[in-house]
Amino acid sequence: MAPKLPPHHPVEHSTATAGGMADAEHARPRGIMRWLLTTNHKEIGTLYLILSLTMFFIGGIFALVVRAELFQPGLQLVQPEFFNQMTTMHGLIMVFGAIMPAFVGLANWMIPLQIGAPDMALPRLNNFSFWLLPIGFTLLLSTLLMPGGGPNFGWTFYAPLSTTYAPPSTTFFILSLHIAGISSILGAINIITTILNLRAPGMRMMDMPLFVWTWLITAFLLIAVMPVLAGVVTMMLMDINFGTSFFNAAGGGDPVLFQHLFWFFGHPEVYIMILPAFGIVSAIIPTFARKRLFGYPSMVYATAAIALLSFLVWAHHMFLVGLPLVAELFFMYTTMLIAVPTGVKIFNWIATLFRGSITFEPPMLFALAFVVQFTIGGFSGLMLAIAPADFQYHDTYFVVAHFHYVLVPGSLFAILAGAYYWLPKWTGHYPNLKLSQWHFWLSVVGVNLTFFPMHFSGLAGMPRRIPDYALQFADFNMASSIGGFLFGTSQLLFVLVVIKCVRGGEKAPAKAWEGAEDLEWSVPSPAPLHTFETPPTFQHRSH
Repeated sequence: MAPKLPPHHPVEHSTATAGGMADAEHARPRGIMRWLLTTNHKEIGTLYLILSLTMFFIGGIFALVVRAELFQPGLQLVQPEFFNQMTTMHGLIMVFGAIMPAFVGLANWMIPLQIGAPDMALPRLNNFSFWLLPIGFTLLLSTLLMPGGGPNFGWTFYAPLSTTYAPPSTTFFILSLHIAGISSILGAINIITTILNLRAPGMRMMDMPLFVWTWLITAFLLIAVMPVLAGVVTMMLMDINFGTSFFNAAGGGDPVLFQHLFWFFGHPEVYIMILPAFGIVSAIIPTFARKRLFGYPSMVYATAAIALLSFLVWAHHMFLVGLPLVAELFFMYTTMLIAVPTGVKIFNWIATLFRGSITFEPPMLFALAFVVQFTIGGFSGLMLAIAPADFQYHDTYFVVAHFHYVLVPGSLFAILAGAYYWLPKWTGHYPNLKLSQWHFWLSVVGVNLTFFPMHFSGLAGMPRRIPDYALQFADFNMASSIGGFLFGTSQLLFVLVVIKCVRGGEKAPAKAWEGAEDLEWSVPSPAPLHTFETPPTFQHRSH
């Protein structure tokens, strides 16, 4: 075992005087107005995280309706039309309402603390970009109560299913996506401005923690692709309400155009949901291995390479639409190429662990599970990248297994790892160890029992998005449904952990974890409402 590193204090700082802070607190609104009008990055980060957790459970309930229906062959509980609405809303809510706002909440909380900034650069814009989201998601959920029901065409909302054959509520769905997209663009502008302008004196770009780097790159991705989503849903709006034929072949349009536009947004979107996860794991693994992160510069360059390559791979979702052979080869090879910088990251995490003085606190458990399980999703992604093989896998449950391994033990486990890692900084208390461990192990068993059998049902030919299926798929689906309910209910333990942590528990010092070195561990736990009002002096360290 390697010797533990000595405590490292990269910063000296002072906060505002007690009198000044007391005056500021006295002038603050109370009650509900405090949260409506707040411009403090910590409070806005908390609002994002609460919204994300709420939407996670709503989206999870929709998923459990799907799994309950698929527990046995035959139509058991819901009609096919409602099944389609549940499938669609589950995907939309989880992507736009749970995973993305959770990462933005972590960014709001932690980026100013990690770079020594007093707040986000544009605090009022920060407040505005948050409050757009509850409006957008309320509108989206309300479509379920409208005549004809909610969106029923899959979360990718392919035309003409989402235009010619869509329920009347689709126009409200388009508006809700516009609202969420505006929020994402404004949030990204704020994050970029904060990182580029408000770093502590002495902190160079290559001194920033990986979480800050991954979010800087993610924010540029958001600004690049969200207008593409806005464009494609506006074209849908025109086709539905104004007689245009962008995606209607009868009027001279092309439904495949929709897929090109959607996936030009959609594939970078996948990396928008995973790059911040890489940043979280890159903070946690060195902390609990008591070692510096191996190959910091290569991690930064690999993140940038993944972001750039994500714009060159979109049509690997479209191998069956009749692309020219040269296009299929191009997208096959670029998709395989993106595995190289991703492999660099996994290698660096393993190298960081090598001969480290490792302990297995709850954040480390989730981070290690992320590395192992995300890699499984990566390998199945390489299988899907092979164009002739994809002809068999396409639109089967194999694809469902692949992207859920990327997004559940990938994005979600990283979010949970980050929450356990920073809860002492947020609340001043350590999370309950026994409950945290139960939550972890039930989650790991549940997620693998849910999604691993889907590889086999998919390879055997079970198509996606169907409420009924042939008898030979029954055992795989029963296992997946049991796993889904186990995983879903075990997340209630996380809520219990958070509530107990907020209310009390073992007190956490400023440096809650022994191996932690980043700037946020230099401020008290819980972090005061206002930090770094006097800019800290950052002491450069080599990587």
